[in-house]
Amino acid sequence: MTTTGFEHVELRRGAYADSVALLQVSKDVAAVEGVTAAQVAMATDLNRDVIAQMGFTLPESTPNDMIVAVRLNDESSLPAALEAVDAALTRASRRGDDGASSEIEPPRTTLSAFDRTDAGLALVSVPGASAAVEAADALDAGRDVMIFSDNVPIEHEIALKQLATERGLLVMGPDCGTAVIDGIGLGFANAVRPGPVGIVAASGTGCQQLLCLLDHAGVGISAALGVGGRDLSEAVSALSTREAMRRLDEDASTELIVVVSKPPAAKVAEELREYAATLTTPVQFALLGSGQPDLTSAAEAVLETLGRPVPEWPHHGETAQVDGGRLRGLFVGGTLCDEAMLIAAEAVGDVYSNIPLEPRLELGADRRADGTVMIDFGDDGMTAGRAHPMIDPTLRLEDLARTARDGDASVVLLDVVLGHGAEDDPAGSLAPAISSAVETAKAAGRELAVVVACVGTQDDPQQTGRQAEALAAAGAEVFLSNAQATRRALSLIGAAR
Repeated sequence: MTTTGFEHVELRRGAYADSVALLQVSKDVAAVEGVTAAQVAMATDLNRDVIAQMGFTLPESTPNDMIVAVRLNDESSLPAALEAVDAALTRASRRGDDGASSEIEPPRTTLSAFDRTDAGLALVSVPGASAAVEAADALDAGRDVMIFSDNVPIEHEIALKQLATERGLLVMGPDCGTAVIDGIGLGFANAVRPGPVGIVAASGTGCQQLLCLLDHAGVGISAALGVGGRDLSEAVSALSTREAMRRLDEDASTELIVVVSKPPAAKVAEELREYAATLTTPVQFALLGSGQPDLTSAAEAVLETLGRPVPEWPHHGETAQVDGGRLRGLFVGGTLCDEAMLIAAEAVGDVYSNIPLEPRLELGADRRADGTVMIDFGDDGMTAGRAHPMIDPTLRLEDLARTARDGDASVVLLDVVLGHGAEDDPAGSLAPAISSAVETAKAAGRELAVVVACVGTQDDPQQTGRQAEALAAAGAEVFLSNAQATRRALSLIGAAR
């Protein structure tokens, strides 16, 4: 990589902050005048690779060292940049509710943390290769665990879930992005009301789609227990799903259990249906797959089971009309991408993706194909060494701009997923990018239509109505239902079924 400017790299031996805190530190430093690139991270192999790919020359280090790497226009900006590093790290270290620095040294391991608390759940968010150690510590302490970390080897997941099953504990994850427990949202959870529906989710954004549709219809939930996207695979065999279903069955506030998943292994799905028949609480399945109902249909079936009316799902704005062409989907949610591919495949046939429905349809490194394309920017292969696109949308915004510039598609389908933990104001960056993409295509003599599924609630910090209106004002057509958004996008290229 060719780089210009003044480069400064230093090691801070023995310093530590978690990856989420260091992401914010890096953003704060990058915003300093004169700084052209900044990365502050623990010196794991993965982080070293990412920093090296940014063009920095790295000294020898250990994973216990913190790397501070900044590139500046010239050396005169360095003092301000390092001052920003120190200030941001100080903010990250604060623990007290009053914003003051804690006088108590924070625990460095899960076991030491449980020595100080009687909490029943550990949330693990460390690099995937290290997640199993912390999760095993939680299980050894007799606690349930939610593994937010992605890129966790599947053999680690199986071992942890087998251990949890032996001890009557629950492992949520790995790559568990959403849960609601005792009314508290964890990960990317949306703000929803309490109610009679308990959700077991082998799907983060699939869970969020159900949460938000039900909330719009006035129905709340008792709990949402994420189990990780691989739980219904043949290898994992629904170990956590069974435990989560068992717990909801014993919960007096749960009147209906809904199991939502990315396309599962057929044998595992059949076994789960047999297990559901042994429970006292009714169970409804929302398992995506060819010929299966979409998530909006599943939400409507829940409402019908509960005797609640099905509302008109929100719809904002109207996009440009196009004359045929191709569809390109750019997603932050893997399950929403899966759902869109399943719907599109019925209308257009082959859909190419980095998470394809069939191996032969897998995209290459350039993420291009001669046909319909759907990309999941939240897939493990695209989040190694960087934040999830629900936090950092950079890669997707770059792809949107390239699509408009190169004319890869006449219709772009996007998802925006709101909730605690997600980007503070997704429309703040996406709306200008949509306007720019539409204008870029127009300047080249083309029309570009943009359709968005905005998954959120009005009580989310970002407020779904405010986000949808901003996106519509930028020229997009916005739906709460991802299925409806997908069908609208297909209709624009003349392929609606």
